[in-house]
Amino acid sequence: MSEWTGVATFEQPSAFELFWHDMPVFFKIFLLVFFSIIIYVIFKGIKQWMANNASEVLTVSCTVVAKRFRVSGGSGDSSASTNYYVTFETPSGDRLELGVPDRLYGLIVEGDRGDLTYQGTRFKGFERAPGRDMMR
Repeated sequence: MSEWTGVATFEQPSAFELFWHDMPVFFKIFLLVFFSIIIYVIFKGIKQWMANNASEVLTVSCTVVAKRFRVSGGSGDSSASTNYYVTFETPSGDRLELGVPDRLYGLIVEGDRGDLTYQGTRFKGFERAPGRDMMR
């Protein structure tokens, strides 16, 4: 049997323990959902990056059938960012939409024919086929 010395030793709770203990249940659930979404997005991005790296680099003949862009942000004092996309169609009828850099988006025109190089969902390049009439 151990002797009781009359002195009780208690550890002080950490700041996190005090914060978490005093927080209402609704906020605990909100934080768990919020951080779960962040972790999901990170893992999804890593999975896509790894899948792209594992894919072989392909070059196919195709035609540019559509172009689009998406602007996000830009309200108030925040800056806007623009993502550019081009849809390519192969002779077999398969379509592939890839994000392209802004410097190339303006150089690619709907109806262009050429060789598309890509890896997974990554655009690597587009080389226009010679002989296209530039002055329609």
